[in-house]
Amino acid sequence: MLPRALIFDLDGVIANTIPLHYQSWLRLAQDINITFTPDDNELMLGLPRRECLDIFLRGQPVSEETAQELMHRKNRYFLELLDALTPADTAPGVTDLIAEARAEGVKIGLGSSSQNARRVLDKLGLLAWFDVIGDGLTVARTKPAPDIYLWAAARLGIDPFEAIIFEDSAAGVQAGLEGGFRVVGIGLARIVGAAHLVVPSLEGMTLNALRQRLF
Repeated sequence: MLPRALIFDLDGVIANTIPLHYQSWLRLAQDINITFTPDDNELMLGLPRRECLDIFLRGQPVSEETAQELMHRKNRYFLELLDALTPADTAPGVTDLIAEARAEGVKIGLGSSSQNARRVLDKLGLLAWFDVIGDGLTVARTKPAPDIYLWAAARLGIDPFEAIIFEDSAAGVQAGLEGGFRVVGIGLARIVGAAHLVVPSLEGMTLNALRQRLF
């Protein structure tokens, strides 16, 4: 019975870490005296670090040495905030849905652009629940390319049409659709409206409800 797997994005889907990223970028912006807004942060959703830095700098060219230093500093700020993360910071409905899926033998995967994915899952107490973890170092082409999700599906031994992707970014939704997956968009329709199903959160979501609406 479908789905055979649920594959999640991380930031904003499993973990309430978007504010931590915003605070980290904002602190870096203050360091170098540039403007950074919540709208800028929204543009970064689902993207890898280097592309986020380009948005942060608004296209201003910098040397690779400077780019690496800025990304390292931002990540250090983020990890400082991450120390306070607890299971209470898991997004609503996620734990219940994963528990239900695992009880039915449905596999669980992660397809994230974050290089801190394992650390975040560990802080949330969810690391052992995942059969496969793809992070920002797993594939060469990042979202909106479908590679991270295709990689996860292959490792789980399933075809894309047998899995549901959960995403909160336009880039992630595009990746899931291009890979041939069923896609649930979490959050605002103006961002994830291309998904097969759009919900404000996973709170109260069940496996049977997903089956009825997606298969």
